[in-house]
Amino acid sequence: MDNFKLFCDKYGGAIIGFLVGLALAVLLLCTNLYKLIIGIALIIACVYFGNYIQRNKENLKEKTKKFIDKL
Repeated sequence: MDNFKLFCDKYGGAIIGFLVGLALAVLLLCTNLYKLIIGIALIIACVYFGNYIQRNKENLKEKTKKFIDKL
């Protein structure tokens, strides 16, 4: 159970990014090959972005707060 919790803490952002990417890819995929390639690239990008957010939460919160304060 502890291993699963550590796994979720470590890769939670990547898992969520994968699910979002998978959902977006399913919406885009039809029968054409280029759409399949776009779908796979979208999944990979969402996995990377989700993992980046998971690893840099505090830094992103600070940058977002500064950006909103400027507006």
